[in-house]
Amino acid sequence: MLDWLYNIVGWILVQIHAGLGFIGLNPDSGWAWGLSIVLLTMLMRLLMVPLFVKQMNTQRKMQELQPQLRKLQERYKHDKERLQRESMELYRTSGTNPLMGCLPLLLQMPVFFALFNVLRSVAEGNVRYNFTEELVESARQALIFQAPIAAHFNSSAEELLALGATNPIMAKVFIALSCVVMGTTTFLTMRQSMKRSVSQMPDNPMMQTQKIMMYMAPLFGLFGLMMPVGVLLYWVTSNVWTMVQQHFLYRNMPAPGEPVEAKGGKGNGSAKGMLGRKKNQPESAPQPVEQPKIERKQPKKQSRSKRSGGGPR
Repeated sequence: MLDWLYNIVGWILVQIHAGLGFIGLNPDSGWAWGLSIVLLTMLMRLLMVPLFVKQMNTQRKMQELQPQLRKLQERYKHDKERLQRESMELYRTSGTNPLMGCLPLLLQMPVFFALFNVLRSVAEGNVRYNFTEELVESARQALIFQAPIAAHFNSSAEELLALGATNPIMAKVFIALSCVVMGTTTFLTMRQSMKRSVSQMPDNPMMQTQKIMMYMAPLFGLFGLMMPVGVLLYWVTSNVWTMVQQHFLYRNMPAPGEPVEAKGGKGNGSAKGMLGRKKNQPESAPQPVEQPKIERKQPKKQSRSKRSGGGPR
């Protein structure tokens, strides 16, 4: 049913590999096939950058709608159906689509499964998905640190030797380390995204579920034991891309209420910094001039005889 997608992914991979051979890289080397997978991953992620930006804008709008959503929850706390209907109406009038938060991930999964099936087909020696017989044999024999890109951790020593591995033990060690890197980078990307979500929507009831999923992320490394080396390479590349992309976009598009980083550095006493501070700070009111105090001298107390103007008679 998804053969059309597998054919597209296979064709792109073959074209990238041909381009690397054209510029002088040995087309039968593991680095040529590994770099082809990395470039394929980067191309796919580059095409999805606009969706990621749209996802961030959706999260900002969702955060801005939180006060209104809390009012609806308080008003219709005993009527779940009415609450859902009013919430959807609020999303519609504000132009917010909550599903946009999951769209980039949903679009990545078909590419992941397509690459998984293409590499599995290569490992089985099938001439499919725009791979010729020569390309299949070249990819099957390609090694990255003694590990064939079509092999996985559960491959037997005989299978690894048949795929061109000279040291099956070292191949398995490399695959195991790749699984650890895959689980670690998955955890770091989810943690980075969750810290952003907490700052935006601290009252989100799904936050606890997301936290559990974040701490379960290293278990993805166990699933990596069943994945070909080429798929592990795709996953790690995608995770690294996500971390770098989120770092720059989160810095340039802070959540509401977060301080915006000053471009060009902080003020350090230079003339430019002082001008920047003067423009941003309100002008202070002039200090009132203290008026000199006038001392009034009180008349000295006089005796009764002196006040009457005469002395003793």
